[in-house]
Amino acid sequence: MKNHPINTHFYRTQQIRALDRRAIEVQGIPGTALMVRAGEAAFRALARHFPTARRLAVVCGVGNNGGDGYVVARLAREAGWIVQVWQLGDPARFSSDAQQVRQQYLMSGGHSASWQTGCLESVDVVVDALLGIGISGTVRGEVADAIANINASERPVVALDVPSGLNADTGQPLGEAVRANLTVTFIGLKPGLFTGAGPDYCGTVELADLDVPKAVFDAVPTTGYVLSLSSLLHQFPPRAPSTHKGQCGHCLVIGGSPGYGGAARLAAEAAARVGAGLVTVATHPDHGPFLGVTRPELMVHGVRNGKELAPLLARATVLVVGPGLGLTPWGRSLWKAALATNLSGVMDADGLNLLAQQPTRLESWILTPHPGEAARLLGQTTTQVQADRLETLAALVERYGGVGVLKGAGTLVGGPREQPGLCPLANPALASGGMGDVLAGAIGGLLAQGLTPALAARLGVCLHAWAGVLASSAGQRGTLAGDLIPYLRQGLANPSELQP
Repeated sequence: MKNHPINTHFYRTQQIRALDRRAIEVQGIPGTALMVRAGEAAFRALARHFPTARRLAVVCGVGNNGGDGYVVARLAREAGWIVQVWQLGDPARFSSDAQQVRQQYLMSGGHSASWQTGCLESVDVVVDALLGIGISGTVRGEVADAIANINASERPVVALDVPSGLNADTGQPLGEAVRANLTVTFIGLKPGLFTGAGPDYCGTVELADLDVPKAVFDAVPTTGYVLSLSSLLHQFPPRAPSTHKGQCGHCLVIGGSPGYGGAARLAAEAAARVGAGLVTVATHPDHGPFLGVTRPELMVHGVRNGKELAPLLARATVLVVGPGLGLTPWGRSLWKAALATNLSGVMDADGLNLLAQQPTRLESWILTPHPGEAARLLGQTTTQVQADRLETLAALVERYGGVGVLKGAGTLVGGPREQPGLCPLANPALASGGMGDVLAGAIGGLLAQGLTPALAARLGVCLHAWAGVLASSAGQRGTLAGDLIPYLRQGLANPSELQP
């Protein structure tokens, strides 16, 4: 993959098609040349990931994705592999480019046969060249049967461009979808590979830009870009030797109703660990005296109502509102007091649920909903939210202002005048209570140090995801939210050691 910055962007299907057309019609690159380049890139990746494999099944549809598959099949045969192509649909429907590469495969001595259920039992690897981005509507009939057989084969699967049956824009399966171990995607990244259910189907994703000139990318708008922790850290300047705590911000965490004090504590410690100069917790009097016992650096105050919160608000520079706040009159009182200030901050958890009950534009705030909270904020169902997460993020920002962070696999971050960023890490170890509290606190602590809301949100999301990977190295099940906190500090201290 080339290193020019355009490769960090992602594109919806119509934009990928525009890139493809421009490469052919404006730059004069023959369609067959792009097809051959795609097949070559896919075969190189296949051989690299599965070095002992020698028996290959390539399952082809009748679109250009099938043509890519025939190139892979020819190259594998030339490398001495045993190859069988299984064809779904009438090859007469191929485009002229796909027909040309199919004929090259057949003339080299290769064979293809009509699809047969159960034909994948004696192979080492399966190549999915059925649909790519060409799908429209729910997968049915013989194609659905082939996808089900691929998934049931228990063989490693390499998907060409996009796993067949997966919506490249949204990451939602359209009925049956191939579950790949490796996806080699062409020309540009697609958001559906990384967000929604996409990570369940794509496995490792590699981009092959097919040597498309930069001028082609410059002429086609992008949808967004993939976030890089190491790049974001380079926008976070090191501290001067004379730095003191008063220059690093004062973060006030507001939350922790009876029974939920741990949420506020997690957020507060995360804010401290990413470098906030001072961190105060305003929590319920029931557990105020005990919340900071094992972390004495936190200044913990039990407050009975919004009026008692006023002195703490006067000293804070940023707020984190919502972790464990609850929806009782106590929580509502503190929430209203926080919103009555001119401070910016992070709105999370029950802060968002209260916002859904009393919609207010929060132009200088960062909103961090998970899909259920986003559904309440927009008056939708969680299914509607997940159906197109990019559209959901845009709707949140339009309705509430500020910077939106739509949590979940492929967390999205975006504001009103910028393209969304996408965190490419999906980690099921984060499926436990308190993870969102740590994220909210980390973003708040970064915001306290003078980062813009957009940069604080992007960096916090990526740092949190990276910490989750390290914290779960001993096993995904059983990783606790507090396990991430030491790695937040480590990630900020060693940016040169981080992977993009």
